[in-house]
Amino acid sequence: METILHHITDRSYGVVVRVFGLDLPITKHLMMLWIASAVVLAAFGFLAWRFSRRPEDPFPRGRFENLVEAFFQFIRDEFVRPNLGAHAARFEPFFVALFCLILAMNLLGMVPGGAAATGNIAVTLGLALTVFVLGVSLGVIVHGPLGFLKHFVPSGLPWPLVPFMFVLEIIGFLMKHLVLAIRLFANMLAGHLVILAFLLLISMFQTILVAPVSVGVAVAISFLEIFVAFLQAYVFVMLSSLFVGMILHPEH
Repeated sequence: METILHHITDRSYGVVVRVFGLDLPITKHLMMLWIASAVVLAAFGFLAWRFSRRPEDPFPRGRFENLVEAFFQFIRDEFVRPNLGAHAARFEPFFVALFCLILAMNLLGMVPGGAAATGNIAVTLGLALTVFVLGVSLGVIVHGPLGFLKHFVPSGLPWPLVPFMFVLEIIGFLMKHLVLAIRLFANMLAGHLVILAFLLLISMFQTILVAPVSVGVAVAISFLEIFVAFLQAYVFVMLSSLFVGMILHPEH
């Protein structure tokens, strides 16, 4: 039980870093975020080195290169191009990096002694805020400040209803990004809680007869969480690209 609680709860290491006059404690989930970021950066650096050793269109291509290219094409063709259109080429690296970072944080939660930083609402809110800032910035740049705000008012609406609908649309816009953060946080936390619940059955019934079933189900759910780690990264990036695309192309 202590092992599962270690994955779920956050704790400070007693180290405080002062940034811009603010005291920021170094916590377990923050360390997991840094480790995941380091892993992603190292992986991208390795890929850059691997591909730089070959011509632009190498023949024959190895399985590793084909797998990486297929992954990049999947992100580009399934998420970025359909939603961002002409802006896809510039922001494909952002969504690839976002997918890899979330996946790395999710999988670190399966490592003994590790923890899923995405099981912390502050982390998922930070990710959702990044998507929010990107979308708003692009909307203002592409449509202009007034043009961006204009899209929050449905065309043909009677003018007495304009203020009311504008407020509702703004609230809905903010809620979409909030739900984006809560969905990832809740799904990653739920898996560990379910495992904890099954392991607690042993102490609740106080009999070794329950142990095989409880441990067996807990192990099965642990394997299922690996699939969930990929699925949640997929869903987050899919919705993120969709939200940004809705700002760039509100007519669709």
